[in-house]
Amino acid sequence: MLRRIVVKIGSSSLTTPEGGLNRDSLIYFASELAALKSADVQVVLVTSGAVAAGFREIGYTERPKLLHEKQAAAAVGQALLMQTYREALAVHGVSAAQVLLTRSDFQNRKRMGNASMALEELLSRGILPIINENDTVSVDELKFGDNDTLSALVANLIKAEQLLIITDTDGLYTKDPRIDPAAVRIGRVQEITEEIYAIAGGAGSSVGTGGMRSKIDAAKIASRGGVPVFVGKVDLPGELQRSFEGIGRGTYFETHSSALPRKKQWLGFLSTPIGTLTVDAGAEEAMLRNGRSLLPVGVRSAKGHFQTGDVVEVQNSDGEVLGRGIVNYDADQLGQILGLPSGEVMKRLNDVHRLEVIHRDEWISLKS
Repeated sequence: MLRRIVVKIGSSSLTTPEGGLNRDSLIYFASELAALKSADVQVVLVTSGAVAAGFREIGYTERPKLLHEKQAAAAVGQALLMQTYREALAVHGVSAAQVLLTRSDFQNRKRMGNASMALEELLSRGILPIINENDTVSVDELKFGDNDTLSALVANLIKAEQLLIITDTDGLYTKDPRIDPAAVRIGRVQEITEEIYAIAGGAGSSVGTGGMRSKIDAAKIASRGGVPVFVGKVDLPGELQRSFEGIGRGTYFETHSSALPRKKQWLGFLSTPIGTLTVDAGAEEAMLRNGRSLLPVGVRSAKGHFQTGDVVEVQNSDGEVLGRGIVNYDADQLGQILGLPSGEVMKRLNDVHRLEVIHRDEWISLKS
């Protein structure tokens, strides 16, 4: 059986210090990707660099900040980026396909399914899919965090064996190694905690939009979906293969989860909650520890104007978010039965089709 990975390469690894496209870097990465494919590994590439590649070509002296300027730069840069990848990969006999996605493609479950089928077809035919956000039509600030989040979602979508996030820093350090010589690299992270987030700090280079914190976010999404993650530096011959084999220059984020079904990926990381339910300690225990559904008796309060089938966020009495689920009641209906045992619910509502407020199959915990 072929092994399958997602490789994400950030802007800082693909551009010159002045901001233009570094063709030598792309040629290097093309050779590394081709070597993986020759070792019977199915590879999906998530690449940044369209804005960085295009802004000087379009006439800007520095990376643009306004949305319409970024969109224009991306329109020029994406073509340059893809042309360079295709030429560099062709030298190794590898064919590439361009796939442009937006967050809305993932928020719509049908479109997410279509994207999955297209990627599966490309991989089955030996094509290397090259994915980037469709920056030219994005309606918000270029949102995927230098494509870190996008790479995690793609890794979960195709059930990858591993996600390799390539950046200009060789992993997560206890402190900022650029200013503190006592900083120590963290080789492995068993669990992503608040302490890990605190260590991650703020943004990275001026070329990209992501920093180590966005890579931690991506690692959390991927690892929750059963995909372990490597974050580190790759710039030497054979180093991408070594990173895949567990001996790369960087940090490995382990996972203790199994692959998430597509519906739960959407529910946990892409859906938009319409309301908030606050539950008591018994319901929290039942949902998080015992894999039980949420019943009306465990709901203390409800906020929002949600309808049956909407996504709601669930929190405990301290305001801590526990997860998300699809609610089986309208807000008005639920308001009539908060805290009531099941027998009383049946008496109050004549048209109850499903007793659970949130069924366990339509729920995902967001607690580590």
